[in-house]
Amino acid sequence: MYLSSSWFGKTIYDSFYNAIVPDKRYLAYIEGLKVTLLISFFAIILGILIGVIVAILKVTATNYKMKWLSKICNIYINVIRGTPLMVQLLIIYNLIFTSRNTNELLVGAVCFGINSGAYVAEIIRSGIESIDRGQMEAGRSLGLNYVTTMRLIILPQAVRNILPALGNEFITLIKETSVASVIAITDLTKAAQYIGSRTWDILPPLIIVALFYLILVMGLSKLLSVFERRMAKSDRS
Repeated sequence: MYLSSSWFGKTIYDSFYNAIVPDKRYLAYIEGLKVTLLISFFAIILGILIGVIVAILKVTATNYKMKWLSKICNIYINVIRGTPLMVQLLIIYNLIFTSRNTNELLVGAVCFGINSGAYVAEIIRSGIESIDRGQMEAGRSLGLNYVTTMRLIILPQAVRNILPALGNEFITLIKETSVASVIAITDLTKAAQYIGSRTWDILPPLIIVALFYLILVMGLSKLLSVFERRMAKSDRS
């Protein structure tokens, strides 16, 4: 029994050792992590920009009864939210970025940003609509135009209300970047597949990559909760 457990432990150790140390394979994980973080960072920025613009346009279309503008926003949101992310990634890669010199990292950031923008738009829209309409009327009565009132009065209050939902969306986005490997982006998941093809044992690299994602998500969740507590404390004071 002791020999059996000892052999099993050594086998597991050897599997993970081979997935990390020989040929400096740990560098592949580090490079994959860099790519994952870069794609996530630029996708989050693009997602916020798209989300804010679409949300404001949709709220404006509702307030001023511009049905055509509302329909355009709804088409974008419904198409993006109603189709698989991997399919969107493949369509954008094969249809829009057709050049051989295409930067796959750019494709990934654009695709994930467009995808996230649809979800962020709905989150921000709900946040804007949660603010009392009297806030907009008060801003306009002070001589501020619609855009300035939205930017200085409505959006700051809306962001406070939707911060947890936005944080969860960005955490989800980081996890979803794992499908970027389908267009040959060497992210964390692709690094695990590469190492697994060299060691003929895919499970240890995948477990290692899963731990990377887990640490990222837990760290971001912790930062988000700290930020929320500080905002709540500032509101009370």
